[in-house]
Amino acid sequence: MFNDDIHTLPKGFSAIEIASKSIRFSMPSDLQTGALLKTLAGSKPKARVLEIGTGTGLATAWLLAGMDADSSLLSIDNEPIYQSVADNILGDDARLELLCLDAGDWLEVNQHQQFDLIFADAWPGKYANLDAALNALAPGGMYVIDDMLPQPNWPDGHGDKVDKLVTDLANRTDLNVVRMAWSTGILIATKK
Repeated sequence: MFNDDIHTLPKGFSAIEIASKSIRFSMPSDLQTGALLKTLAGSKPKARVLEIGTGTGLATAWLLAGMDADSSLLSIDNEPIYQSVADNILGDDARLELLCLDAGDWLEVNQHQQFDLIFADAWPGKYANLDAALNALAPGGMYVIDDMLPQPNWPDGHGDKVDKLVTDLANRTDLNVVRMAWSTGILIATKK
């Protein structure tokens, strides 16, 4: 029978999950999103991957699990307490670079950089600095966002922001977009 059961977790995942609970991190990516990220990362050999919003590193672990040895992952977050979990557990992976700073500022300054896969899991690169994030997407690259379906932690009015973002992305002529009412609500766009 076909179902959403995830049987193989990436290296470090269990330790990150335990550490996340101990510091009361309440915004983890779910298992389905993680498995999708692993698959997408695996489709891009020798890729440059950008994760906006490291959090504690749960999605980071999935991305690393899908990447080949010649790929690299730059993961940015502005919260040192959360990102230190990822650094302590995944930081010895030579393919991973962690930056603790404002991702929106970084995106605006680093427009010359190009990435084959971008997972935007924070306000910058998603609801703010969207053009800067999409400018950093290489032709044929994939831009992935989650939490497009209503979530229990959404503040009042957030659904309107989600609707506007989805509409803006769907109306762009430089992207092919698919919206999936699966997991937490996934949107994938590829750059033409």
